[in-house]
Order: sequence, then C-alpha cells, then structure tokens
Amino acid sequence: MLHPLVCPGAPRLMRRAIWCVAALSGLTGLPAHAEKADQFKPLNFVADSARSDDAQQVNVLTGNVDLTKGTMILRAARVEVRQNADGTQFAVATGGNGGRSYFRQKREGMDEFIEGESERIEYDGQADTVRFIGKAEMRRLRGAAVSDEVAGQTIVYNNAADVFQVVGGPSSAAPGGRVRGMLSPRTPAGGAR
Repeated sequence: MLHPLVCPGAPRLMRRAIWCVAALSGLTGLPAHAEKADQFKPLNFVADSARSDDAQQVNVLTGNVDLTKGTMILRAARVEVRQNADGTQFAVATGGNGGRSYFRQKREGMDEFIEGESERIEYDGQADTVRFIGKAEMRRLRGAAVSDEVAGQTIVYNNAADVFQVVGGPSSAAPGGRVRGMLSPRTPAGGAR
C-alpha cells in the first residue's frame, strides 16, 4: 500500500494535513522515546476475567481491564495480549469508558507523556508503535499541561521515530471526518528563544 504522501490518488487535503502534522511533530528537537525500561517490566493486569493459552502465547482479559507495564497504562473493556518470539508484546484493546479504550506512557528522560483514547488501540512493543483507531484522540502532555493534541479517524504514534500521523475519515473524532489538532511551539535547544 502506498503512503498517502506519495500516492497521487490521495485527497490533497489529506496529504497536506498528514504532511503538516508529520513536519511539525518533527520539530521536537532530540528524539525522545517511550521509557526504555518499560520493555523489561512485567505486564500486570486487573480484570473481571482472564484466559491464558500458553501454547498460542495469548492472554484474553475481559471486563474493566486495567493493564500496566512500567509507565504504560492501558484501560479497556477487553484486551488481547500476544507474546512475540523476542519477548515483546502485541496488545489489542477495545471498548471501555464510553466505548473507548485509553492509553498512556511516559517519554524517555522527559517529564512528558503520550496519552489517547479510541474505539480500538493496538500496542506493538516490537515496532514501538501505538495505533488509535476509530474516534481517535491523542495528546502530548508536558507535566500536567497539554502541549499538543490531535484528533482523527486513525492516529499512529511511532515512539522510535517520534512521529505521529493522523488520518481523517467517517469515524473521525473531529467534525466532518476531518483531522484537527493543536501544536505548541518548541523551545530551541539550550532554552534560548
């Protein structure tokens, strides 16, 4: 599948919106990833019920699921966690408060968090990505203050590259199936303005 930025058939406004978000998100200065120590932390959960299949390396958690792995928090009505051969996990969360799942994780070496909600959340520990699907909203918080915020049908956040991509569509969290956002100015390296 061609990326919308290089696909001539992609709507011009969608290409422009994706380009703007990708370009502006790259202004963060030095890359900051999810907490590296999180990948070595145990996965803890609380749920109404759990089913574990060691042969298939899959765990299905249902009912008021609250999952943590280091600084990562995932809340949903149902979470399916698969163990990859390299020991990383792939989780799919659906439902939850108001029909939406919730994700939050601290960024490496910073007082910043990425958090968001959507109807479905896919966390890929191997690729270090989070995909928010259906009425998707994502925020970057500096301390407790929202610094950046985006909404659309689908948001893909790549922790390793420190890039997010927002796509609009019929199940967008923004009106009219479009994408919307607010991006705060970044302080230059060294703190000079």
